[in-house]
Amino acid sequence: MSLSGFLPLRPLGRAVRPLIGAVAAALLASCGGGTSQIEAFVADRLVVFGDETSALTPDGRSYSVNAITDSVLDCEAQPIWVQSLAAIYGLTFAECNPDDVTSPQAFMRAVAGARVTDVTAQVDAQLTGDGVAGNTLVTMLAGTNDVLDLYAAFPDTTRAELLTQARARGAQLAVEVNRLVAAGARVIVSTAPDVGLTPYALAEKAAHTDTDRAALLTALTSEFNAGLRTTVLNDGRYIGLVLADEMVQAMTISPSSFGLGNIKDAACAVALPDCTTETLVTGADAATWLWADDLRLAFNGQNRLGILAVSRARNNPF
Repeated sequence: MSLSGFLPLRPLGRAVRPLIGAVAAALLASCGGGTSQIEAFVADRLVVFGDETSALTPDGRSYSVNAITDSVLDCEAQPIWVQSLAAIYGLTFAECNPDDVTSPQAFMRAVAGARVTDVTAQVDAQLTGDGVAGNTLVTMLAGTNDVLDLYAAFPDTTRAELLTQARARGAQLAVEVNRLVAAGARVIVSTAPDVGLTPYALAEKAAHTDTDRAALLTALTSEFNAGLRTTVLNDGRYIGLVLADEMVQAMTISPSSFGLGNIKDAACAVALPDCTTETLVTGADAATWLWADDLRLAFNGQNRLGILAVSRARNNPF
C-alpha cells in the first residue's frame, strides 16, 4: 500500500531553530520592538483526553487501520493524530514505544467509547494525580459517542430536544477544556467529526423513511460542536482549535483533493481495534478510504487531522 502524498509530520531540525530565532529577532528590531527573545512553546509532556479517535490500547493498537510490517504490528507506521502531534516534540507513548524510551512523556487517558461524562472523569483523575503544570500540552476530542447516545433516543425524544441536549454536552466538554487551561495546560481541542457523513449514517438513512437520519446526525454533531465552540475559552495563547467536522466535510465534498477514492464504505473486515492492513475488505486501502469502520477514520483521515493539529500547535502563540 502506497502512502505517497501524505505530508511528513516531523519536528524542525536543530539547525533550523537558531535561524528562526535570528529571523524573529531581526523582525522585532525592524519594527522597533525590544530585544527580548521570543521562544516557541515546546511541550515537555502530552496528555490525551477523549474517545477512541485518540486512543491507543496498551499493546499499541489504534481504533483505525493498524499497520503490519514483516508480519508484526507496527504501531508507528500509520500513526493516529495524537501520535503525529507527540512526534514534533519528540514525545513517546508507553503504548507505542518500540525504542524502549525510558519514562515516556506522552500519556494516554483517552479510551474507546468515552462520552463527555467519561472525559470529565479523565480530567478529574489527571488534575488530582500528576496535574498539568509546566509545559504540558493536552489534546481533547470527544462527541461522537454522545451524538450516538442522543440519536438512539429518536424519535421518542423530539429532534428539537435532542439538539438542545447535544449543545449542552458540547458546552460541558468546553468546561473541561477550560478547567485544564485554568490548571496551567495548553490545549489542542478538536471538534467532533461529522457523524452524518459516516457509513453508519448512510446505512441509517437507507433504513428509515421517517426523516433523513444522516441529516439528523449531522445536525446533532453541529449542535454539539456549537456548544463546544461558544463555551470554550477564546484565547489562542492557551487553546488551539482544530475543526475535524469541517475537515471531514471537505474530504467528502472533494475526495480527490485529499487522495481519497472511497468516502462511503468501511475499509475494515474485522472490528476495531483488531483491524490491520491485512484484514481489509477487498480493494480497500487505508490511504485512500476515508473510514476504517462505520464510524472511525482510517489513516488518511487520521493523518489529515494530525496535520491540522500540528499546524495549530506550531502557529498558536502558546
